[in-house]
Amino acid sequence: MTTKIEQFNKNYLKKDLPDIHSGDIVRIYQKLKGEKEKAQVFEGLVIARKHGRGISATITVRKVISGIGIEGIFPIHSPTIEKIEILKKGKAKRAKLYYLRKAKGKRAKLKQREITEVIMEKTGVEKTEETKVE
Repeated sequence: MTTKIEQFNKNYLKKDLPDIHSGDIVRIYQKLKGEKEKAQVFEGLVIARKHGRGISATITVRKVISGIGIEGIFPIHSPTIEKIEILKKGKAKRAKLYYLRKAKGKRAKLKQREITEVIMEKTGVEKTEETKVE
């Protein structure tokens, strides 16, 4: 039996979200309000996913810019998040990849699998192919 809070939150959950796991490289489009509304892009490696699949679910994304690591914590179901794209699927053996904060060089890399989506025009079925990249 669902409670009133769960029913209320169900209206605000996004339904078109991809299946995000730690180790994935994602591109997040976030709306910024000012004089004009524009989308700011944050692209990086997902090092953690917290708070399950509910309304309070968040992902921590890390990127390195000129030798300095930057992390962003994004609530997945926030109305300011326009869309999330998964660029590469990572092969992670842990749920939280906090050790990558200190790792440098070859140790900071994860094995990746590239995703290419092929849309069949005649059948209307989407087919996803994965290839291993080391």
